[in-house]
Amino acid sequence: MTSNILNVGIIGQGRSGRNIHGAQLALMNERYRIAAVADGLEERRRRAEQEYGCRAYATYQEMAEAEKLDLVVNASPSDLHFPITLDLLNRGLNVLCEKPLAKTPEEVDRLIEASERSGAVLAVFQQSRYMPAFVKLRQIIESGVLGRIVQIDLTSNHFGRRWDWQSLQENNGGNLLNTGPHPVDQALQLFGGDQLPQVVCVMDRANTFGDAEDYVKLLLRGPGRPTVDIEISSCSAYAREKFIVQGTCGGLRGNNGYLEWKYFKPEEAPEQRLIREPLFDANGEPAYCTEQLRWYKERWEPALPEGKNEFGYMTEQLYEMLYRTLGEGAPLEITPHQVRLQMAVMEECRRQNPHIYAK
Repeated sequence: MTSNILNVGIIGQGRSGRNIHGAQLALMNERYRIAAVADGLEERRRRAEQEYGCRAYATYQEMAEAEKLDLVVNASPSDLHFPITLDLLNRGLNVLCEKPLAKTPEEVDRLIEASERSGAVLAVFQQSRYMPAFVKLRQIIESGVLGRIVQIDLTSNHFGRRWDWQSLQENNGGNLLNTGPHPVDQALQLFGGDQLPQVVCVMDRANTFGDAEDYVKLLLRGPGRPTVDIEISSCSAYAREKFIVQGTCGGLRGNNGYLEWKYFKPEEAPEQRLIREPLFDANGEPAYCTEQLRWYKERWEPALPEGKNEFGYMTEQLYEMLYRTLGEGAPLEITPHQVRLQMAVMEECRRQNPHIYAK
């Protein structure tokens, strides 16, 4: 690359390609320049030419052949992520692919092989890794104040009915592939992304008009690891907190807008020992285990840069990370191998729910 500013081509000018990627890249003109877009709709091409001052093509193939691009953002429909990304990598083009990257671990393997063969970078748009509340949650857990972590709940719930293309299996739709890449990615980071967890999954079709699931209950377990409870539901009229952590010295709860946690310090706790005989109080009456612990309570709220919302901040952080990789040679912080583990978890979820995903 001969310039500090990276030339970008965007595939798709829909909700993701325009409203997320185009909108953010247009703000980062010291890092990126939108050189071209590809979209099958003429009105979207005309709009992109006016908004970005770029060239527009009807197909991504035309764009890839005509332009000298440092990065292609693949914001095509979900079921096209894998074949288009594979083609681009085989052409030697660096790719940032929207989630889901693929549908199966085998597809991710093929993408990794193509990336390694051509030397092109394969990145995935898992921007929730940079959610301020998630970053803070990890810091709190890693500080050790909550003790050994027993369980972590990650919840993405709401009440809503859906009848669009993302409710269909043939389009890689459903809550697991639409929403799931974000909480599953976070869960694997908290679980420890070095091994495939034990997976227990229940799926249902509740408020969807399509054939893919809109309710997912997923448990990740493993020896010496916390149990991670992931819930992604479209039939929750009373949604619970996004984050709940249970530890041996305290706990945490919260969501994108706040976290609060409390804990005791083991060195300040009364000394206790196992007593096998019945317990009695000072009056000789049967008693239950009771003790006075000194609880420490803390609270955190995000402080985003002025004029920046959470989603824009996360997207900016991911593009800053990607610039360090493409422009400065730094390693990716979110790797295709991590996403492959995510796909392996999701494949096992489908295997356990043949009433929805018949072979």
